[in-house]
Amino acid sequence: MTDDSTADLVRRYFSAYQVADREQLEALLADDFTFTSPWDDHISRATYFSHCFPHAGSFRFREPMTIFAQGDEAFVRYETEGKPGGTFRNAEFFRIEAGRIRSIEVFFGFIPSATSSAD
Repeated sequence: MTDDSTADLVRRYFSAYQVADREQLEALLADDFTFTSPWDDHISRATYFSHCFPHAGSFRFREPMTIFAQGDEAFVRYETEGKPGGTFRNAEFFRIEAGRIRSIEVFFGFIPSATSSAD
């Protein structure tokens, strides 16, 4: 894929997630899609829809969203608003294969129950 088409695919993913368009998300994700975050370790597509999708549509992604795309990979940084408890900022790494999202890795700060070793 070109850098522009990779970035466009990522934008379509976030647009579909923001409005909780499951049909569109299903079309964008590869059958063997995996999702990883500090809370989730390479969960499957089915687990993603049961665990993560219920949060879709509960917040808005602020624009502009920063997308660095190169070939079949993209790194995205974004902020949200409207979620109960305030806003948050994440970074995500996308891998694309055959025009569909093969995997997403989400990066954010400490897990709330974690303690700092910097004390």
